[in-house]
Amino acid sequence: MKNLTNEELKNIDGGGVNVGLWVGIAAGVTFLIGLIDGIIRPLKCN
Repeated sequence: MKNLTNEELKNIDGGGVNVGLWVGIAAGVTFLIGLIDGIIRPLKCN
């Protein structure tokens, strides 16, 4: 196994998904759930 230096570690390109994408997906899912819930079960404002 080869030990990498700090400079070599900084230059590694990963194929992972960043946090911003996960936040965007979670926000979209939450919005869709709220939209469907509002259509199916509309509640009056108090």
